[in-house]
Amino acid sequence: MSRKVLALHPRPSFLTFTLLAILAVCPAAAQERTLSLTDAVAFALQNNNELRAAENSVASRNDDVGIARSNLLPKVFFEERYLRTNNPTYAFMAKLNQGLFRQRDFAIDSLNNPSPVDDYQTQFGLEQPLFVPKAWIGLDISKREYESESIALARKKEEMAFKVCRAWLMVHSAKAQLRAAERGVQDALEHQRAATLRYEADLGMYADTLRAGTALAEARQRKVTADKNHDLARHVLGLLMGVDGPADAAGEIPDFLPRTDHEADESFRLRGDLRSMEMRYENAERNIALSETEYLPYVGVGGGWQWNDPSRPFGGEGDSWQVSAFLRWNLFDGTKREHERSKARHQARQAREHLLGLKKAVAFGLHQARLGMEEAKANLELAGEALKTAEEGKRLVQMRYENSFSPIVDILDAQVVLDRARAGLAARENEYRVSILNLSLESGTLLEDLGLASREKKR
Repeated sequence: MSRKVLALHPRPSFLTFTLLAILAVCPAAAQERTLSLTDAVAFALQNNNELRAAENSVASRNDDVGIARSNLLPKVFFEERYLRTNNPTYAFMAKLNQGLFRQRDFAIDSLNNPSPVDDYQTQFGLEQPLFVPKAWIGLDISKREYESESIALARKKEEMAFKVCRAWLMVHSAKAQLRAAERGVQDALEHQRAATLRYEADLGMYADTLRAGTALAEARQRKVTADKNHDLARHVLGLLMGVDGPADAAGEIPDFLPRTDHEADESFRLRGDLRSMEMRYENAERNIALSETEYLPYVGVGGGWQWNDPSRPFGGEGDSWQVSAFLRWNLFDGTKREHERSKARHQARQAREHLLGLKKAVAFGLHQARLGMEEAKANLELAGEALKTAEEGKRLVQMRYENSFSPIVDILDAQVVLDRARAGLAARENEYRVSILNLSLESGTLLEDLGLASREKKR
């Protein structure tokens, strides 16, 4: 059969190549990324769309520095003009510039009613500012703004790293919740089997089998919900990492060691958002000085070369040059400068209030993170104790039920308590790890604690 096909199609068609390409690409595209915590964070720092947009914003600020610096550099320009006129003044000037003025052009008729004159004017010139306080201060402000944006980007990376860590841990927690739900289904199946055997041996009631069946259906519902939550958690992780589709958490959960209060207090003052806001406040103060430069003159020098020709562009029938120095001083602009200076002062005060408010908010966030970690740690210990008592309670009720000392309702209630304790322990473990990471975030040391700070500095 294959020989016949080869005989009918001696050369693969375009459709064949297309299908083969699709088959080759689709498995790779559908492959789910499975990464450790640090690898997932590192991948997100390079591929997250929000961070990429922020990096381009920082790059644009660097271009603003170049734009501001250009105001201090010479301006060189080239210009080509064409003029045809019988205006006495322009005609007279054009002939002089071309070096073609003759004695007969002094005739009164020629002066008052000249014939149309063509003039191609080629000009090459430059202008160099010498005293431009506004440009100097503007360059300094641009540099500070670029540095401020760079520091703010570093803080944004920390916040994104925290989101990825939380999503990665959520995947682990969802897996634990799913395993707990699966164990609950297995236990419910065992309860239903025991109830059925007891009923068939005339040791139990038919109502017990119905209650056990209801408990099994509820356990399966919890498993369906756990499956959904696990799938959503993987998609959230993939979204934060900047990939299409879900991503999975691989490897063991790292041991997170919380920083001491002294370390956190020393570190949080160097947080990126605080430093960025401090630089913005300094820039707001500099804007006052920038507005005051409008009261100062602008001094520069310039020069140029000019060629004029009556018949062709870029011609050189006549040539000339000029050198100039100039001073411009805006003496009155309708109180615009006064209002700009007043506006800059108000904006500086506004920036100062934002800075003071941010410092208070950061200190509060650090205090809140400490309390949250202590709460999560206490809840984790209590959840562990609750699981132990629930397991022991379930075991004792199981023994009593098997010996006909307790109804099935007791064992089903004990199973519900055990399922909740299992799910609660998984959730509390996740909350405790997230609270430690949140303390690192509020301290401004998250990337350092994850071992990614040096890697980011190399980028």
